[in-house]
Amino acid sequence: MSLELAAAGLVHANGHRALRDVTLSLAQGERAGIVGPSGAGKTTLVRLLGTSLRPTEGQVGIAGVDPWRLSTRELRRLRSRIGVVHQNPPIPPRLRVVTAVLAGRLGAWPTWRSLVSLLVPRDVEGARAALQPLALDDRVFDRCDRLSGGQLQRVGIARVLYQRPDAILADEPVSALDPTLADEAVGALVAASEASGATLIASLHAVDLALKWFPRLIGMKNGQVAFDRPTAAVTKSMLHDLYANEGRTLPVQGVEARDEEALRAANVLVLKRSGCQ
Repeated sequence: MSLELAAAGLVHANGHRALRDVTLSLAQGERAGIVGPSGAGKTTLVRLLGTSLRPTEGQVGIAGVDPWRLSTRELRRLRSRIGVVHQNPPIPPRLRVVTAVLAGRLGAWPTWRSLVSLLVPRDVEGARAALQPLALDDRVFDRCDRLSGGQLQRVGIARVLYQRPDAILADEPVSALDPTLADEAVGALVAASEASGATLIASLHAVDLALKWFPRLIGMKNGQVAFDRPTAAVTKSMLHDLYANEGRTLPVQGVEARDEEALRAANVLVLKRSGCQ
């Protein structure tokens, strides 16, 4: 599924401008990471592409169509093809994990099957398979209010894996995970994208995680695109400029690292991904 923004901007009802003149295009199956300081517009960009927000300026294109020109039924059908991973998954606390995962396909199922699945899970093994790469397959029958924040994030990822969408949009999907689990979770999203040909775009706090897993990097700052380049072409100065207002630190998996230390690790990852090392 292709994703496009053309001179897109968004001003909230309170007058705050979240995005200004953003233009980008992702072809079907492409993978891109979004990085940038807090308040840069990363979440707003993801929400525009997921059609949960409508731009106040410019246009959005999803699979070659303007979603805001579709009928209600057509828009619902389009949204069922998009998997969204939230930083704080909107999962009812009393729901069991298996039901939360199977909910990934509610939009694609007929109403009767959706209702039955909420009462009696019909594909336990499918849910377990989606949870397995996230090390949660042993919690399939637990209630979600017994899980930690990081475990809930992984359930949200498993739901999208089970959904098998044409596009995956992830907004800070591993912010509550330790470095090892964060790396495995992003790897699971990338593997799903590669296996199905789904387009994948993810906003990430950890710069090194984005550099490792995504061949294309989009830097956001002050609601605008600061750079949009192949990861191997992202330089030290670009990253330094992106986070200049946050001092001499770059955010990496779970910690704030000194600029030189983070960039040294990031450069090694870039070299490996580009085949130069």
